[in-house]
Amino acid sequence: MTTTTNIAEALLSIDAIQIDPAKSFVWASGIHSPIYCDNRLTLGHPEVRTAIARQFQEKLAELPETDIIAGCATGGIPHAAWLADKAGLPMIYVRSSKKGHGKGNQIEGADVAGKHVVVIEDLISTGGSVINTVQALQEAGAFVTKVLAIFSYNLKKADDNFAAIGVPFETLTDFDELTDILVENQAITVQEKQVLLDWRDTL
Repeated sequence: MTTTTNIAEALLSIDAIQIDPAKSFVWASGIHSPIYCDNRLTLGHPEVRTAIARQFQEKLAELPETDIIAGCATGGIPHAAWLADKAGLPMIYVRSSKKGHGKGNQIEGADVAGKHVVVIEDLISTGGSVINTVQALQEAGAFVTKVLAIFSYNLKKADDNFAAIGVPFETLTDFDELTDILVENQAITVQEKQVLLDWRDTL
């Protein structure tokens, strides 16, 4: 069993993955989807969130240098905190925009200027929200070395968006792995899997 399969199966076991052929799920981007991945449910399952933190730590160990772990608000924040704790590294979080009061900060927790930062996100669809985080960090003087996320829908638009900013990303599991498991578990048919893949490939 692969690492990606382990996480995909864990997400399925806690009902974090919902399938609806009627495409009733609406993403923040406005896309109507037949599938929804709610990684917030991992917060209530210690064994799942621990497995996620452990696998993030393994990915982190492959990088040459990391000074700070950054959580993308809001879904990436708790996972960044657990990873930072395991790795013994400082942790920050990044809002979608600057606060309208107080010190007006967008980045909270530590000075990132000149630091090598790894960004943690819960899932990636088009990549818009996490790329906003990356750009905020870069504007503050950080070197963003990689984005790590739990799940990706494997949209070409995300690949294009990350390529445009020159920052690599990697996920613990993804849409293709998930649909394979759903077929293996007889939760969907091969034909239904193809419908899901065709929908994804049109985006």
